[in-house]
Amino acid sequence: MFQRKATISGKGRAAMRSLLESFTYELIPLGDVLEQAAYLPEGARVSVTASPGKGMQATVDLALELHRRGFDVSPHISARLMRDRAELERILKQIDDGGIEGAFVIGGDTTDPGEFFDALSVLEAMEEIGHNLVIGIGAYPEGHHFIPDDKIQQALIDKQRHASYMTTQMCFTPAAIVDWLVRQRESGNGLPVSIGIPGVAELHKLIGISARIGVGESLRFLSKNTGLVGRFVRPGAYGPDDLIIGLAEILADPIAAVDSFHCYTFNRVEKTEQWRRDVLEGLG
Repeated sequence: MFQRKATISGKGRAAMRSLLESFTYELIPLGDVLEQAAYLPEGARVSVTASPGKGMQATVDLALELHRRGFDVSPHISARLMRDRAELERILKQIDDGGIEGAFVIGGDTTDPGEFFDALSVLEAMEEIGHNLVIGIGAYPEGHHFIPDDKIQQALIDKQRHASYMTTQMCFTPAAIVDWLVRQRESGNGLPVSIGIPGVAELHKLIGISARIGVGESLRFLSKNTGLVGRFVRPGAYGPDDLIIGLAEILADPIAAVDSFHCYTFNRVEKTEQWRRDVLEGLG
């Protein structure tokens, strides 16, 4: 049960509640994903990742199925998983024909890209092809594991005109997110932001994923503070209580323009949803 209400201001608590009630759940087109999707709240917002091992079609197929089940779905469109413009056109048509209204455009990490090397090139091609999708783009409070910080920032600037919101990469340290968000607003980046938070997951899985995606200080924090995990969930598992407590005040700042939490569930929807409900109950 969430127990640290006294450390949060009234405005911070209200902001946390609002964002927890408008959660986005990220799912991966693997394994028991449809079984876990049964634990999603009715009509929930869902983001479907693009897996290098499965390809873009698996993402689109899962997104269409979840949309048929009544969820508000945004499939990832991964530049480096796309063979060419013809595949992009086919995928956009499938999404449009299926009634899906949003998509999240990323570069992707595969080492064998096709025609598109980065998210910007896909966004520009989508504009030429034509679409009516609400577009989200990725943002990196702790940088990217192989792209220099200055290039990441320039890419974010270049992509803004094509997007309606940005979603941050998974991060475990509130200060890194707050500092990055302050810098973005000072630089004139006014895109609404969905803050990426980890769901409930085993510590070893989080450390492995963090190492792979290169989340920097967050990985060091998680590795050095294993005693924090399980405080609100169970031994050996992580719940993001301390993370959202540390973000509470900036969530309430209208200049920050934080409009949602984007939860990386790792397909552990049942555990993550129970955590979310417990936190909402604890907030009162």
